[in-house]
Amino acid sequence: MRVIARKTLREFWNIHPDSEGALKAWFYEAVNSQWNSPADIKKKYPHASILADNRVVFNIKGNTYRLVVKINYNYGQVFIRFIGTHAEYDKIDATKI
Repeated sequence: MRVIARKTLREFWNIHPDSEGALKAWFYEAVNSQWNSPADIKKKYPHASILADNRVVFNIKGNTYRLVVKINYNYGQVFIRFIGTHAEYDKIDATKI
């Protein structure tokens, strides 16, 4: 998968250094995966939340942080839409961000 944009993750872990290892691990797993459907994601990430419009919410670092992505399965692209603390996530609408 092609993850767009890693810079977003890097900027986040510069502010929240405790997230760096978990975000790097997620990034490398994502770029080395070929997700063709939400079912493929659930096999590896059973606690991920599958939302409408091909959006997925990943729990990062034991659910301390939330990562929202939008996936284009046909083109193998993962667009980072949001990364934040659990409290920040509670203030957004993950289906529209």
